[in-house]
Order: sequence, then structure tokens, then C-alpha cells
Amino acid sequence: MASEKEVETVIVGNYEEMESEGKPRDAKSRLLSFLWHGGSVYDAWFSCASNQLGMLSGTLFQLFYGLLGGWTAYLISTLYVEYRTRKEREKFNFRNHVIQWFEVLDGLLGKHWRNVGLAFNCTFLLFGSVIQLIACASNIYYINDNLDKRTWTYIFGACCATTVFIPSFHNYRIWSFLGLLMTTYTAWYLTVASLLHGQVEGVKHSGPTKLVLYFTGATNILYTFGGHAVTVEIMHAMWKPQKFKAIYLLATLYVMTLTLPSAAAVYWAFGDMLLNHSNAFSLLPRSPFRDMAVILMLIHQFITFGFASTPLYLVWEKAIGIHECRSLCKRALARLPVVIPIWFLAIVFPFFGPINSTVGSLLVSFTVYIIPALAHMFTFKSPAARRNAVEQPPRSVGRWVGAYTMNVFVVVWVLVVGFGFGGWASMVNFIHQIDTFGFFTKCYQCPTPTSINSTAPSPRAH
Repeated sequence: MASEKEVETVIVGNYEEMESEGKPRDAKSRLLSFLWHGGSVYDAWFSCASNQLGMLSGTLFQLFYGLLGGWTAYLISTLYVEYRTRKEREKFNFRNHVIQWFEVLDGLLGKHWRNVGLAFNCTFLLFGSVIQLIACASNIYYINDNLDKRTWTYIFGACCATTVFIPSFHNYRIWSFLGLLMTTYTAWYLTVASLLHGQVEGVKHSGPTKLVLYFTGATNILYTFGGHAVTVEIMHAMWKPQKFKAIYLLATLYVMTLTLPSAAAVYWAFGDMLLNHSNAFSLLPRSPFRDMAVILMLIHQFITFGFASTPLYLVWEKAIGIHECRSLCKRALARLPVVIPIWFLAIVFPFFGPINSTVGSLLVSFTVYIIPALAHMFTFKSPAARRNAVEQPPRSVGRWVGAYTMNVFVVVWVLVVGFGFGGWASMVNFIHQIDTFGFFTKCYQCPTPTSINSTAPSPRAH
């Protein structure tokens, strides 16, 4: 009993972020805390939920990958707590240092794991930022088509570069809250607008008619539920990181209340037209409600760009040795080179849907699913490591036997279906987009004047 209390003290009591709890604060500090300094379990919930709304996808795959994503988020959080507890026992000070996933792998398993984790994570976050920038240009085009999507990418690249001034996930409190409200409005707008619009004339619901389309769609969902690539950074911003597991589960459940109704409604209304329209906004008629949804999604994508790019900023700071610098301006200036490749890649590959599935199959599969499952098994492979683990697997999953069974299943399934078949389908689709549109395409999937007049969706008479 005494040892359990000692472990609890190490896990909870020594976190530097908790130092300010309970201290009296004036009105100015309370206002700053509300707008800027996030760290509660609610901030983590907003962060997870607002970061996950992605492509419309199949109900069963959403449920399945939501479950797998929840499990691997649990693994990552367990490994973080294990690593941090060990470092806290060694009196390591994290006051000016943000722990990241590659450091957890380094501390628990060594430099080779660190290098692999760092490579996959940084590449995924790089293309995750690229996707958000492409999405910004794609969405604004449906409000103002006086400029092509490539020009809008230039503009929003400059806007998104301002995220260099946000130090860490501590400072995303108000943005995470707003992002959640925005995705909620947009999802329910898509649901209601599609139902009111009705089915287009001659609507077909044949679904994916080829294996390429089937596995491309599946890997889009793999990407959708891969938002916990920033799990460690979000946990580090919490006062009580060990509560993250429950928060992530609630976030995933909430996100499903947004994605499932909107997916069903839009597919019911437009059917197979979705196969050639990466952006659902392009199918709905112009209205003040649609414009509001587009504007809110633009702001949300700006926030999500920050979610994806902030870990990259932190890695870059550590690489050049200024991570613990207290000057916000110096850190912001040093971060700017990270934005340039993101900006460039968004202009080269503006293929919104295909790049989602490609990133999902080739990067998310390892970053979010395979590596965490393998790392958990190797970290606790010895009886002593399992016996002394800070957090034991819950009884509901069968303790260590159940945890290892789940981990093996995740590795095999994602390796074969996600990376194998999904990678093949995504690359075939991605190469097809390059052959069709080319690099640096000026306006990807923009309607021509002829197509606007001949294929504009219209409600079917009832």
C-alpha cells in the first residue's frame, strides 16, 4: 500500500505544470489563463475533439478505426506516463522543456527507436500541415472563386505562418474550444443542408466499384482517426496527464456524433458524386449558412495547422538549441524555416482527398498504430518491467495477455490492410491525380464553366 502511494505521488505530485494550481490570481492573470494557458482535462478534450473531424467515411470503418485509435492513444499515454515518471524520479526538470514522442521512445527503448519514431512522426506532421493548408485554399474557393486555389494557397500559407508565435499546446485553450464549436456547426450544417436539399436526380449509391476506391476510402478513415500523433505534446500540457485516456475516449465518441450523421446525410443526397468531389461543400448550393460553415472551417483548419506544425516547431527548436529560450520573438523567428517546405509541398501536391489517403496509409499506419503497439510490447517484454509498470493494463482488456493480443492484432491488421492494400490503392490514386492534373496545378478539381451549367446538382422531385 505504501508503494502504491509513492507511485501516485511521483505520477501526480511532481509535475511542474501543477505549481500554479490553488494560488490566488488577479483579474489579469485569470483572463490570460482563460484565453491562453490551457492545461485542464477540458482543454485536452477540446484539443482532441476539434482536431479529429476529417473525411466523410463509412460507418463501420469509423467505428473500427475509432476503436483502434482509442487503443493506441491509450498505449502512447501509458508510455508517456512511464517515461515521465522515471525521469521525475531522477529529478529531471521539465519546466522549460516539452516532452515529445521521439524522446519517450529514446528514454524507454533507445536511439534506434527514437530515430524511427522521429522520422515517421515529423514526416506525418509535415504532410498533416500540408493537408490543412490545401484544405484552406479548397474551402475559400467556394466563397470567392475570383482567385484560383493555388493563389489562395499562397495567401493562407502566409496566414498559417503566424502559428510560429504560439509557444506550445498550453496556449491553445481558446482556439481548441472555438475549433470544437466550428466543427460541430459544420458537421450539422452538412447533415441538415443535405437532408433539405434532397437527393440529386438519378442519384446512385453503388459505393466503391474497384478495390482501389475501397482501400483509398478505408485509409482516409485511418487518417481521420490518426489525430493522436500529437498525444504526447497535449498530455505534457495537462496538469494531470494520467487523465488523458478517458478524455481521448470521450473526444472520439463526440466526434462520431458529428461524422456519422453528416457522412450518412451527404452520401444519401449525392451518392457516387462524392467519388469525384473531394470537398463536400462543392456539392451544396451557395447560401449564407454554407458560407458560414466554410468560414468556420477555414478558422478551424488554421487551428489544426497549428496543432500539426507546433510539434515540428518544437523539434526544430531542439535541433538548433533554442528550445528553452524565453524570448517568444526569437523562437518565432527561428521557427519560420519550418513553414517554407509545408507551403511548397501544398503548392506542388494540391490533391486534397488523395493526399489524405496516401498520408494515412504510408505514415499514419506506422506513426499512430504500428510503432506505439510495438513500443508497448518491447517496453514491457520482461516480467520485471511488467511488474514495475507505473500503469497496469485494465482488467477489462485482460491485463497483460489481453494487451499483447490487442497489440499484435493492431500491428498485423494495419500492416496488411492499412499499409499494404491501403498503400497500394493510395499510390495508384495519387499517381493518377499527378497524371491527370500535373504538379503545381493551378486549380485542382475546379469546375469549368461548361461543367457548372451541365452538371449542377438539383433536388429530385418527390
